[in-house]
Amino acid sequence: MSERTPNGDSPPLRERAAAASARAAEHGPVIELDGVEKSYPYFRLQDVRMRLAPGEVMGFIGPNGAGKSTTIRILMGFVRPDRGEVRVLGHPIPAAQAAAKRHIGYVSEEMRLFGQATLEWHMRFVASSYPGWDAGYAKMLLRRFDLRPEQTARRLSHGQHVKAMLLLALARRPRLLVLDEPMTGLDPVARHEVLSELMDIVTDEGRSILFSSHHTQDVEQISDRITFIDRGRVIESSDKETFLERWRRLHLELPAGGALPVHPGVIDVRGGGRLSIVTTNAFTPELGAAYERAGARVREIQHMTLEEIFVAEVMASRKESLA
Repeated sequence: MSERTPNGDSPPLRERAAAASARAAEHGPVIELDGVEKSYPYFRLQDVRMRLAPGEVMGFIGPNGAGKSTTIRILMGFVRPDRGEVRVLGHPIPAAQAAAKRHIGYVSEEMRLFGQATLEWHMRFVASSYPGWDAGYAKMLLRRFDLRPEQTARRLSHGQHVKAMLLLALARRPRLLVLDEPMTGLDPVARHEVLSELMDIVTDEGRSILFSSHHTQDVEQISDRITFIDRGRVIESSDKETFLERWRRLHLELPAGGALPVHPGVIDVRGGGRLSIVTTNAFTPELGAAYERAGARVREIQHMTLEEIFVAEVMASRKESLA
């Protein structure tokens, strides 16, 4: 029996998650959503509950149309929920959104700069509005993102536009960074540049990040907590290490006429003939031993990537809703 393990993580995610939990206990969550709901003619956000601790990086993952942007618009005060409570940096939203937004850096794929204005003009404008503007950091980001301050916004490529928006948000040194699908449409080089900068940011344990995306590979590199959303419902939320540790795929060889026993946590069984592939979200070494006692041979135990876990979670949730 062999076990294949995934690539290791570069940041000390477990230590950072523990530190974030300690700060949350002392200072309270950075983001709190309790029972948040919002209905539209063809979509409903249902009973969303979410917590983001100080210094924590949450990957908010879901398919297109799952409710990620609606949730973020609510916590930013752009949309009023039909019911539920929202607090950001200790402030009730939308009532005190102005006070909260002084310390929030927000970047969305839908945001646009003033087309005729230069990037330098935008930098001066933001610096005049936010006392925490870090001019030295802004200059460093200009070099790192290969941006020219004299260039007008309408002449920026899509990738340059996204990097310019990130520069304007990051140079304010916000306590909370909210990123709503920032990587959409970026080429591989631009994605690498942006992710590299975000990975540097997560070393600052005082700053929290909510990173929304439908690309699991983007958020897997920097997140220490993952929240899955599908069809307007949060279907799972946990620290990333817990997801990766408890999900496994077991390749089993059955004896002729053999049948697999039912075990808690097994969410999918596939195969044909004498070969079966079992997916579980509650793996322990005892599970493989139990299958072997039942006569099966465990040929391989595989760790699963975050993308594979996400797909399995969504499919299991949809199957359960139809049951």
